[in-house]
Amino acid sequence: MATTTTTKERYVEAIGRRKTATARVRLTKASKDSVVVNNKTLDAYFPTIEMRERVKKALAKIGEHGAFAISAQITGGGVSAHTDAMIMGLGRAIIKIKPEIKPEIKKEKMLTRDAREKERRKFGLKKARKSPQWSKR
Repeated sequence: MATTTTTKERYVEAIGRRKTATARVRLTKASKDSVVVNNKTLDAYFPTIEMRERVKKALAKIGEHGAFAISAQITGGGVSAHTDAMIMGLGRAIIKIKPEIKPEIKKEKMLTRDAREKERRKFGLKKARKSPQWSKR
């Protein structure tokens, strides 16, 4: 479960996904909580209050089980998808540390992957389903 790096630092890693966004989340035991997302603080990375609150709610669930230094590398997709991917990664990582809290985390919907993705554009159409205006003559 835990992986060792060259500095002998112990951490747990999990992956969360949403649309085309992928978040690699690492939890490391620490004396106090800290969150770094793509080398930025949580408040600097997520632009809206709603996104920050959703992530902080997930962090509060994890904070009940000890202090962690959390680092996340998120690629692909938009910022909203980054939020969902990070929440899923946090849920999966905490379950690796404490498997007995899985029902509680699942109830918070931190483990459910939202599989909705953008439908591809078809030829002859303007978008996935929107067709050009029809004229009789």
